[in-house]
Amino acid sequence: MNESHALTTLTDEERQFQETIRAFAEERVRPLVEKMDEEQKLDPALVGGVFDLGVMGIEIPQELGGAGASFFMSILAIEELSKVDPSVAALVDVQNTLVNNALLRWATKEQKRRYFPKLAKDTVGAYALSEPASGSDAFALTTRATLDGDDYRLNGRKLWITNGAEAGLFVLHATVDPAKGYRGITTFLVERSFPGFTVGKKENKLGIRASSTCELILEDCRVPRENVLGEIGQGYKVAIETLNEGRIGIGAQMVGLATGAWRAALAYAKERKQFGQPIAEFQAVQHDLARMAIDVESARLMVYNAARLREANLPFLKEGAMAKYHCSQVAERVASLAVEIFGGYGFTKDFPVEKFFRDSKIGKIYEGTSNVQLNTIAKEILK
Repeated sequence: MNESHALTTLTDEERQFQETIRAFAEERVRPLVEKMDEEQKLDPALVGGVFDLGVMGIEIPQELGGAGASFFMSILAIEELSKVDPSVAALVDVQNTLVNNALLRWATKEQKRRYFPKLAKDTVGAYALSEPASGSDAFALTTRATLDGDDYRLNGRKLWITNGAEAGLFVLHATVDPAKGYRGITTFLVERSFPGFTVGKKENKLGIRASSTCELILEDCRVPRENVLGEIGQGYKVAIETLNEGRIGIGAQMVGLATGAWRAALAYAKERKQFGQPIAEFQAVQHDLARMAIDVESARLMVYNAARLREANLPFLKEGAMAKYHCSQVAERVASLAVEIFGGYGFTKDFPVEKFFRDSKIGKIYEGTSNVQLNTIAKEILK
């Protein structure tokens, strides 16, 4: 069995970056959380704010308008934002770990020159893989791309696309030849303004409600041949490698969520009095808080370790899947306990733990369900 490596120390630069994101989350995001959740929409000024903060292009090279920073810093940003609102973190997560990462690895110099300055400055990106009949079976795609002169014509539907309402650029997967199976899949850079492209229904969700999740409709959508990302028929590689990294981002989102729920429960337990003393004085509550703290710390270490391995160009597939699986379990468990510690108040929308609990469920579902992660882990340990 390949043993994990514990590469988790933060540098001074990373700590300073973390503190900057933490302050932004407290000052700019927290006052808007309840309103955005109720309206199921990110505040446009806040979307502009994350661009101004520089966290929508963390790994984009400085000469192309980005911060020229590290993948690990993306993970820190996602974690800190999730402590306050996982919906805002989802916006930043998809932009950095999926969209920007896909372009960093697969885009031509011209594609990078064309799109990176926009992605760093003001253009939200989205990653479009899932379809009505293609979820865990990610490559059962029916969206078809047909070459027509200098353009491809794309026809089909995409479903469950995060950032769909805000995005101006979509990393979209379609098949050029269904007979070739996964070897026919090709990745395209699709601009929202392309003829034949429409953003359809926005889903009414249980959690991360401010984060848009939309249907995409392609009806003879014309995409220039130069907007193929990578090579024809290599879209499965783009998808697999990008999602492997994206799972670390979901782990960070769930760690941040669990931390936020745990901190809220800890503060409440110190204030709430029953039988003449704070409930934090009761051993049963102390044990719950201790278990929550252990869960959060173990989850954070797993995420940081997977991110460091990726950054060091070391194998991280197993560690990334483990982090995503474990952190999603932790987030749901910790958020649930937080609701219980709040008692009746925790069941209302007047306190933050109710939202953390709703938000936590998606961690076991998107970017690979828990069962998919277990399959990946099993394959790796049996090698």
